[in-house]
Amino acid sequence: MIIDVLQPTTIEFLKELRANNTKEWFEEHKKQFKNEETHTKAFFSSVLNLLRAHDDIDAMKMFRIYRDVRFSKNKQPYKNHLAVSYHRRKPHLRGGYYLHIEPGNSFIACGFWDPKPDDLLRIRKEFEMDDVYIRKILNDPDFVSTFGNLQGEEVKTAPKGFDKNHPAIDLIKKKQFYAQHSFTDEEVLSVSFLSTVDEAYKKIRPYFDYMSEVLTTDLNGVSLID
Repeated sequence: MIIDVLQPTTIEFLKELRANNTKEWFEEHKKQFKNEETHTKAFFSSVLNLLRAHDDIDAMKMFRIYRDVRFSKNKQPYKNHLAVSYHRRKPHLRGGYYLHIEPGNSFIACGFWDPKPDDLLRIRKEFEMDDVYIRKILNDPDFVSTFGNLQGEEVKTAPKGFDKNHPAIDLIKKKQFYAQHSFTDEEVLSVSFLSTVDEAYKKIRPYFDYMSEVLTTDLNGVSLID
């Protein structure tokens, strides 16, 4: 099934779920949820098809609606959103795409949410050595107009072994490296939303290409891939 437009009923269902986040309500409306989930997954697959026309994506993962509440203070059993991630083919390509559909809080995000310790150190060392090229990418008008600034959690001052007064400390102290763009409900339900998401994903490619090169080479530019 090919779906190019999201249904208004999906947004309405998620609004109702947010107001009635209980197992009893969900079970009563499970048939509707399954319909909305199926339709949304088909839309996510349409995004995947467009992505694969300009990037090498090896997997799509649609996240389950059920929350893991074992270690959370929030005991609501269900998420108030539907979301998907698209994985670039490793080891040569790095970075990932994410699409989040939630009433009043829909967005795309692209980048590195939880870098492994070795990758995080390699990124920081690259920025410590030379931050000219990454800043050129982040200051490009296409990047700025779509994503604004690079996002991500940070350490308070400087990671161990790095100078807190280094000119690139604003980048070095990050623990995550991702870009984000938000959408209104009206934009999410428009006939152009599919192409809008794909065009935004295209604009992250210079960043992904650079970061992939960093994470597949050592500081001397020698490939780490056999």
